Amino acid sequence: MRSLIRPALFVLLLLPFSGQAQFLEGVEYTRVSPQPVETGSKVEVREFFGYGCPHCYTLEPFLDKWHKTLPKNVQFVRTPAVFNEAWAVHARAYYAFEALGITAKMHYALFQALHDEKRPLNNADSLAAFVAEKGGDRTAFLDAYNSFGMQANLSRATQVARAYNIDSVPTLIVDGKYMTSANVAGGYDKVPQVLDFLIKKAAAERSTPNKK
Repeated sequence: MRSLIRPALFVLLLLPFSGQAQFLEGVEYTRVSPQPVETGSKVEVREFFGYGCPHCYTLEPFLDKWHKTLPKNVQFVRTPAVFNEAWAVHARAYYAFEALGITAKMHYALFQALHDEKRPLNNADSLAAFVAEKGGDRTAFLDAYNSFGMQANLSRATQVARAYNIDSVPTLIVDGKYMTSANVAGGYDKVPQVLDFLIKKAAAERSTPNKK
């Protein structure tokens, strides 16, 4: 019996020093009904967010720092939530930023303007003026904002959110099957750690398809 206890005790002592944080399903993350991903061979990490959401703004610096360290087998995808027409205004802004290639410049700037400066950027004209203020092209922004393809972007965002039963933001989905958030993970600073854990889990499951 003693020969069995000692190896077990040795393993337990090693666990805290394994270097890999361990998280539990139903505690720091939950499993969702699997959905197709759009990233091919790369593990997809999808964030559902809204510019008007203060929790999304608080999480953004943590995600931004984490995003810069992503391995090549991972792709980060943002999906603006479209809960109603007011949210659709900012969703349009996000997709316009993407179309113009100015997301890096405008994404956090819009968060700051809304939450720190309390600016009422809630329609196309005010957003276009804000883009121009930051050095962007007002006309090009309005063209992108009102483009024919914009409705398809909004419809797709709504469809994906509905598939995952998204009813609050920020929410993150890893590889179409694992969900976490600041509340679920145990804090904004814990989100990157949980995402890294789930990325490794999802990558391992991709290499062993039958593994649950």
